[in-house]
Amino acid sequence: MEESSCSNALEESDSLVVCEVDPELKEKLRKFRFRKETDNAAIIMKVDKDRQMVVLEEEFQNISPEELKMELPERQPRFVVYSYKYTHADGRVSYPLCFIFSSPVGCKPEQQMMYAGSKNRLVQTAELTKVFEIRTTDDLTEAWLQEKLSFFR
Repeated sequence: MEESSCSNALEESDSLVVCEVDPELKEKLRKFRFRKETDNAAIIMKVDKDRQMVVLEEEFQNISPEELKMELPERQPRFVVYSYKYTHADGRVSYPLCFIFSSPVGCKPEQQMMYAGSKNRLVQTAELTKVFEIRTTDDLTEAWLQEKLSFFR
């Protein structure tokens, strides 16, 4: 019997599906964590429903939050790991890795559940601490991201 790459977290109900992270994506995320470049960069990921796996959709270099917003589908969820050049109030510059879960209002409930169920595993796999969620792609702006990051020292 072939073992599925997703495990049902709820025994009686099939509502929460937790998808595995594609091994190639795991390696890409590991390398992305230690990138030396100082520009903004993003990895956009999606759930491959047939394989029940989180996979790479696209990679971007030198991309602003506003440009990134244009790359996200308006009616489908996506996961984003975003390396962002952040200038703190005191002038220090850091490059936080942000995990952004784009979960638009109006997407299919089963799709929503698959993404919601897989989010924590992906966050743990990528070892990220700055985890944010947007309900509409319009929310993804430079001002929004700076406001979210201002809570971290």
